[in-house]
Amino acid sequence: MESISLLTEKPLQSSSRWRWFLFLILLLFFSLLAFTIVERLDQSHDIKKTTAIAAVPSVFVVFPELGEATIKLRLPGDVNPYVDTPIYARTDGYLKRWLVDIGAVVKAGDLLAEVESPEVDQQYNQAVGRLQQAQANFKLAEITAKRWKEMLDRNTVARQDSDQKQADLEVAKANVIAAEADVSRLQKLKDFEQITAPFDGVITQRNINIGDLIRASNIAGQKPLFELVDDKILRVYVNVPESLASHVQLGQEVTLEITSQPGKSISGKLVRTADKIDPQSRTLLVEIRVLNTDRKLLSGGYATVSLPIHTDHPALFLSTNTLLFRPKGSFVGVANEQGIVSLKKVRIGKDLGTKVEIVEGLDPKDRVILNPSDSLQNGDRVVIKEKS
Repeated sequence: MESISLLTEKPLQSSSRWRWFLFLILLLFFSLLAFTIVERLDQSHDIKKTTAIAAVPSVFVVFPELGEATIKLRLPGDVNPYVDTPIYARTDGYLKRWLVDIGAVVKAGDLLAEVESPEVDQQYNQAVGRLQQAQANFKLAEITAKRWKEMLDRNTVARQDSDQKQADLEVAKANVIAAEADVSRLQKLKDFEQITAPFDGVITQRNINIGDLIRASNIAGQKPLFELVDDKILRVYVNVPESLASHVQLGQEVTLEITSQPGKSISGKLVRTADKIDPQSRTLLVEIRVLNTDRKLLSGGYATVSLPIHTDHPALFLSTNTLLFRPKGSFVGVANEQGIVSLKKVRIGKDLGTKVEIVEGLDPKDRVILNPSDSLQNGDRVVIKEKS
C-alpha cells in the first residue's frame, strides 16, 4: 500500500510542476507581449507627435525697420534773381548813345543810354510857349478884374460887368493850370530820353545800338533796351509733392546744390509758399531765399534742393522677400507669440529695390514672416526660429 501511494504521489507532484512551469512560460510570454504592445504604442505616439511637429513649418521673422523722423527730400529747383526787370523806352526817337554793356554793375539812377527825340523836344517848346502866353493872359485878367472891382465899389460900373471880368480871371487861371500840366507831361517825356537804372543791379542784356529807332509802344516781339537784375539775393522755386505739402514749414533751413557750383553745399531758407496746390501738377510751389552778396552764384540755372521733412509717424520699411501678392492686394504674414499666423494687407509706398516703404497696414511691433509660403493662410501655425 505504501508503495502504491508513493507511486501515486510522484506523478501528481510531477504534473503540478509542469503546470507551474507552463504557467510561468505563459506569464512570461504575455508579459513580453504586453511590453511589446506598449512599446509599439509609445513608438506610434512618438511618430505621430514627430510627424505633427514636422508638419508645422519653421520660419524666421523680422520686425519692420523704422525710418527716420526727419527725411531729406531732394527736389529740382529753378534759380532766379530777386529782381529781373526788362527796361523799355517811354518815348519815341533814335538812340543817341549807350553807356553800359552786359556785366556792368550799376547803381539806381545811373545813366544807361540817351534817346534823341526831336518831336518831343519841339512839342515841349510849344507847350512852354503856350504856358507863357497863358500866364500873360492871367496877369492881364487879374489886373482888369481888380480895376473893375474898384470901379464897382465907386458905383461907376454895373455889377454884371464886374462879375464878367472876375469870370475871365478864373478862365485865365484855369488855362495856366492846363498849360503847366501839358509842360509837365512833356517834361517827363523829355526826361525819358535819359534811360536810367531803376535799382542797383547788373546789366545782363543790351539789345540796342547807336542810331536804332526807339519805339515807346509795346510792339509784340519787341526786345527791351536792357535787362537789369538784382542777384544779391536769389529766389529758388521748388514744387513739393502734395503728399508732403503739409510738412513744409516757413523759416526752415534747407541746403542746395547749384549746377554752376558743383560739389558746394549752399544754405537757404524757405520764406513763402503759394498756399495752394497746383491742380495741374498736384504740387505746392515754395520759395527758398539764398544770400548771394558776393555774386558767386549765377541766376537762371538749376538747383537740387534738400528739403528736410519732419513727420510724427516715421515710415516703416520691409525687405521685399516678406511680401505676398494676392488678387486683393499686397499682404504680409504676421506671427504672434503662439505661432498663429494672420495675414495683413499693406499699402506700399516707395520701392527702394531690396526694401519697400509700408505706408499703411503694419505696426512696428509686428513679427513679419520672411520668405512666406504662397499657400500661407490666416490661422496657420508656424514655429518661429531664432537667427543664428
